[in-house]
Amino acid sequence: MTKNILFAGFGGQGILFSGKIAAYSGLLEGKEVSWLPSYGPEMRGGTANCSVVISDEQVASPLVLNPDILMVMNVQSFDKFIDSVVPGGVVLVDSTLVSKKTTRTDISVYEVPATKLAADNGLEGLANMILMGKMLETTSFVSYDIMKKALEKTIPPKKAHLLDGNLKAIDMGMKYEG
Repeated sequence: MTKNILFAGFGGQGILFSGKIAAYSGLLEGKEVSWLPSYGPEMRGGTANCSVVISDEQVASPLVLNPDILMVMNVQSFDKFIDSVVPGGVVLVDSTLVSKKTTRTDISVYEVPATKLAADNGLEGLANMILMGKMLETTSFVSYDIMKKALEKTIPPKKAHLLDGNLKAIDMGMKYEG
């Protein structure tokens, strides 16, 4: 089984970190993984996306052109990638920042007001983790316990105090029913 995941948005939204967590989670599950970040020269505020492949077999290409799972956090990314999602794929949209809708009926789209939920719950900057929680709940691409371990391993020691907020954001995304 192979999962091709694409994370996309602006720099500073945690796009690359989300991809890192997904890839590390796959690694902890004993899978073959690749993590390929890409960002515009502007960095914060510029475009950012991250291709992640999690597979039972050797990964042939790290570039995700047709994602099974797409997480988008800005309109530009929605416009650019929505048509590339494979039929039967899953799309997670931060509906606080993306009001556009797709006419595709062959994919499952989950609109989560992640930025608003983060702001309303004192979790500023963790909209990406709310979407990760929804991704985890809808796709089960890894287990919750594995994702928690991946967070513990990838959050730098000097930022260890942020673990609880990240876990709270993931839980919020998993429980979101909107």
